[in-house]
Amino acid sequence: MRAKTAVVLGAQWGDEGKGKIVDVLSERFSAVARYAGGHNAGHTVIIGEQKFVLQLIPCGVLRPGCKGVIGNGVVLDPIAFLSEVDRLRQLGVAVDEQLFISNRAQVILPYHRMIELAAECAPGRQKIGTTSKGIGPAYEDKMKRSGLRVVDMLNPDLLKTHIEAACAEKNAIAHALFGTDPLDPAQMYDEYAAAAEKIRHFVTDSGRLLNGILAKGGSIMFEGAQGTMLDIDHGTYPFVTSSSATAGGAATGTGVGPTSIGTVIAVTKAYVTRVGEGPFPTEIHDAVGETLRARGHEYGAVTGRPRRCGWLDMPLLRYSNQVNGAEWLVITKMDVLDELAEIPICVGYEIDGKVTDEVPADVRGLESIKPRYTTLKGWRTSTEGITEFDKLPKEAQEYLRFQERESGARIGMVSTGPDRNQTMILPEFAAALDQMKA
Repeated sequence: MRAKTAVVLGAQWGDEGKGKIVDVLSERFSAVARYAGGHNAGHTVIIGEQKFVLQLIPCGVLRPGCKGVIGNGVVLDPIAFLSEVDRLRQLGVAVDEQLFISNRAQVILPYHRMIELAAECAPGRQKIGTTSKGIGPAYEDKMKRSGLRVVDMLNPDLLKTHIEAACAEKNAIAHALFGTDPLDPAQMYDEYAAAAEKIRHFVTDSGRLLNGILAKGGSIMFEGAQGTMLDIDHGTYPFVTSSSATAGGAATGTGVGPTSIGTVIAVTKAYVTRVGEGPFPTEIHDAVGETLRARGHEYGAVTGRPRRCGWLDMPLLRYSNQVNGAEWLVITKMDVLDELAEIPICVGYEIDGKVTDEVPADVRGLESIKPRYTTLKGWRTSTEGITEFDKLPKEAQEYLRFQERESGARIGMVSTGPDRNQTMILPEFAAALDQMKA
């Protein structure tokens, strides 16, 4: 019997609209667990007239009775977390009853931001396009075994010793390499010791909590951050994030074993976007790209940065589905394409005169791709708010079926607008989800 769990993740470079999808699906699950990334990832959820922008906190907390769990694979900025908690409290969300933090999650401290910002802005350095929120340096410290975990932050003596030693090292490095002014360890300790007391009641052994939910017949959704092509191992390295954004990260990032992963749901836009630097084979460089950006409101939920827009890339989507073992596909922002007479889709690559559908591992190979397109007919009528597949224009139905045939995963949902109710759930997918209900 399949475990009553599902991983929901981004199929491309993030910003696929995972927040809305997790929110729509969360009513079927006992808990939603975030397994990677930090507050560099923003999920926007629109419920009626209210708009929620979540960065660290799993979308599940917006559903009464659904637990939200920040797993051990996440790097936690305590100040950003408390700010987000306060905003949700003001909006009437029961965060204090529903929200939990892994005691094994790593902590982001001010020197992580100092190092990242200085490195990103240093002359002659290759720009990655980070958010400069300290995510990468926090993961670096984790892998060097010199990081601070949440459980350690709750020990005032250990916290003080760690901050003093880390500041001595990081201040010296930042000043020597970048001429950065030093941070005050005493001030940092006071601020983070106070924050530790405020987060104490959220902290738990999240692996024990989640496995206990499954043992009692409950169900869990694992919420991914960023997207597959930003994964530290499988993405467009080095233009990637510093964590495991793919489905494998759900096990390592929560303490729930891989045999307890029931299914994987990959979320993709009806087109593709990317924020920041890095290769993007199907990027649109003309006015159509600007039109998609305007119609899709393609600006980062956290940073406000404009997203680069491109056509759907089928070799990349197949690669993503292969890496993740994706069974289901969710298509978002279908309505953004409503005005187009023709819609190109990349079906293969030409690299150095050779035709292939393989995604190159190296950046040079990715940058030399010449996409090979097929063109489908547009529908030129509104699909916004349609919730039944048969009521879509025939051309829109074919556009979706083409993706299903070519991607290796079945379409389970289609989003035709930003609100919860503007969602189409196909019957087979609904039946599969019903089996996961707690």
